Amino acid sequence: MQLAFRYAAKTDVGRVRKKNDDSAYVGRSLAVLGDGMGGHAGGNVASATAILGLAPLDHNEHQDAALDLVDEIQNANLLMNEIVKSSPELAGMGTTLTALLIDGDKIQFAHIGDSRAYRLRGDVFEQVSLDHTFVQRLVDEGRLLPEQAKTHPHRNVIARVLGDSDASPEVDLATLDVELGERWLLCSDGLTDVVSLEEIEHCVRTASSLEEITEVLVQRTLDGGAPDNVTVAVVDVVDAAAVPAPPSTAVEGTPAPKVVDPSAPSAALLRQDLNKRPHVLVGAASLATQTGMLPVVTAHSAEKRTPAPAPDGEAAPPQEETGDAEAAASTGAYPAKGRRWMMPAVLGTLVLLLAAVATFGYMWTQTRYYVGEQDGKVAIYNGVSQQIGPISLSHVQEKTTIDVAVLPENARQGVRRTYAANDLRHAESIVDSLKTMARAMNCSPAVEAPTAKPAPSSSSPSASPSASPSGKATAKPGASSSAKASPSTTVTPGSAPGPQSSAAPTTICGG
Repeated sequence: MQLAFRYAAKTDVGRVRKKNDDSAYVGRSLAVLGDGMGGHAGGNVASATAILGLAPLDHNEHQDAALDLVDEIQNANLLMNEIVKSSPELAGMGTTLTALLIDGDKIQFAHIGDSRAYRLRGDVFEQVSLDHTFVQRLVDEGRLLPEQAKTHPHRNVIARVLGDSDASPEVDLATLDVELGERWLLCSDGLTDVVSLEEIEHCVRTASSLEEITEVLVQRTLDGGAPDNVTVAVVDVVDAAAVPAPPSTAVEGTPAPKVVDPSAPSAALLRQDLNKRPHVLVGAASLATQTGMLPVVTAHSAEKRTPAPAPDGEAAPPQEETGDAEAAASTGAYPAKGRRWMMPAVLGTLVLLLAAVATFGYMWTQTRYYVGEQDGKVAIYNGVSQQIGPISLSHVQEKTTIDVAVLPENARQGVRRTYAANDLRHAESIVDSLKTMARAMNCSPAVEAPTAKPAPSSSSPSASPSASPSGKATAKPGASSSAKASPSTTVTPGSAPGPQSSAAPTTICGG
């Protein structure tokens, strides 16, 4: 049995907003809704781009419906990036996206953002989508109660959207079982921020038709002040053979623009493609196709629908001349990216990014210095004391004649662990400190200290200190006191060593 949707949709700009940033498409196999953001910069462009990009999926001949849905969402994200390149004033635009695609006896579900999908199956009415908002994250982490989330001042701060981002969008995807007669409601937050869940459920359960549901819910939003655009799409899952295909219609809640161009060639091509299948298209996407008022969107979307060139030796099928090439050129449009080279392009970009990171990382290491050991001698190294596999990230800048073995124990360990230096001058000062330690701890004085002769005294014997090999000055027998001339040093591991007291001029041991 082939399943199909019976459908209805309606949108309204609301009581406060100047333009409608919402878009929705419903047909026999596809239902998709988007709530654009970016304010004046282009929320309407973002939602229209996404919805028109997914509209060609409305058929039942998919070999892999799940893959097709993911591909078109990725393409829509890439297309928005291309639009921003040609129209920088649209930077920062984005859109939510919630989609249902019939796949045999199942439904492929995709969702990103804070628009919602509700399902009525039998007696159970439930929210299937998960809000990708800051407040919902707090609820999931147990830091906020669901009741508090309804009135939280940041409840509309969205964490994930489809739009002006080079990264792949993080979309919730699921393959869902289907029951004949189940009903789905897709809506923007313009509805859920004003109308209570109880009212929404009551309307979905009791309304006599899908059109009545959309009319009642939009009207209740307007009665409640409608501070945002409101869009509602409703579908019933039915047996395709039991329901004749309805005529193509368009329900539009956005006031007609003052200036229209219904002969816009790109818009004409879009209308020609959309009219091949029954559907309802509302919001910014409808404005783009019916009036050509969003030329950037229509030019890009029309290029996706342009037939591929015929193979050599075969005549191309006749088609109406619409002047799409001129329209695309006049809007600075870029061709949509094909699926076949999307993956190589992504992989190539990743390789370039990794190469750039590696190059700049290595260049940074060459601005660093440290003091370490080389063949038993103290040495100054340029780089950092790590290596990646067999590749060392440093080399010897200068090798000294200071023996590491003659340094004090703590300084010796410090050299073997390496002393980090801010620059070459800092490294040289560390070496000077180590050189002083080597002198103080291991070398005999270069000149013997002179003996002081005290004045004769009748009450105390004379004493004359003399230098000993150990570096201590000892008094002769009979002296009343003795003096010590032992040097003292202190080294903190990981910091530049430095003597705490200096010795008399001596020679350097080991060099």
